[in-house]
Amino acid sequence: MKRSILITLVIAAALSCTACGTIVEGTEPSRRKFPTEATNETAEATDLTTEAYQEESEEITTEETTTEEETTTEDAVAAGGEAPTEDIIKTEAPSPEDPDYAPVPAKYEREGITYIGDTLIANKTYSLPADFAPGLDKTCENQFYKMTQDAAKRGLYIYFASGFRSYDYQAQIYNNYVARDGQALADTYSARPGYSEHQSGLAIDVNSIDDSFSITPEAKWLADHCHEYGFILRYPQGKENITGYQYESWHVRYVGTDLSYAIYNSGLTLEEYFKINSQYEE
Repeated sequence: MKRSILITLVIAAALSCTACGTIVEGTEPSRRKFPTEATNETAEATDLTTEAYQEESEEITTEETTTEEETTTEDAVAAGGEAPTEDIIKTEAPSPEDPDYAPVPAKYEREGITYIGDTLIANKTYSLPADFAPGLDKTCENQFYKMTQDAAKRGLYIYFASGFRSYDYQAQIYNNYVARDGQALADTYSARPGYSEHQSGLAIDVNSIDDSFSITPEAKWLADHCHEYGFILRYPQGKENITGYQYESWHVRYVGTDLSYAIYNSGLTLEEYFKINSQYEE
């Protein structure tokens, strides 16, 4: 009886091992082989699945990036900042009712000052009286700071370097340049006393007053946009024989938006626009 039970248990154990696919020591496991066509189909299916996954991942990434950018912009605006704006150069002058309109500067009624319309002229031909000392024009000053604030919103730093200069102060500057470089050379970059636009109270020099400023983003933006605030780039490049001075990327002159847009759109200098000269008599 015991022997019979023992034999039955041995047979049952053997059958159980075979059913489970247990590898018996000394035998080699079987290797599953797919038909070539089935293998290709499987590979293609895998590739399609991978592509679909990549496309889906890219869509998700794009959506997340867009959401993040929108959130960042919204957060910036909520924090009191402004959303980035496209750098569009305006070419149509604003009307007097427009908040961007910049009026003409104050006009002085006195002898020895030359006006063409509402525009005061100060160059090598047209001088100012020695005792004329109006200081920096208030409208000019206000428009300048409005311009610098708008530039700052675009990450540009434009700051006030020099404004009104009296007759005596200009004489000191000019004489120092003459002593250093001689009169002929000094006359190409510095005005003689009584002939400087700075004495009019309508000219402003910005940032570094030298040629290094011309290659900065601030200089480009100033040249492209100062007319929108009532200024013109007074001594542009390539016009030295007309204005009488070397290219000054840092020197702007306030005239109001009626004239600044007209001059900007014409591509002319103040001298060319009004058909006047800028030459010393001697």
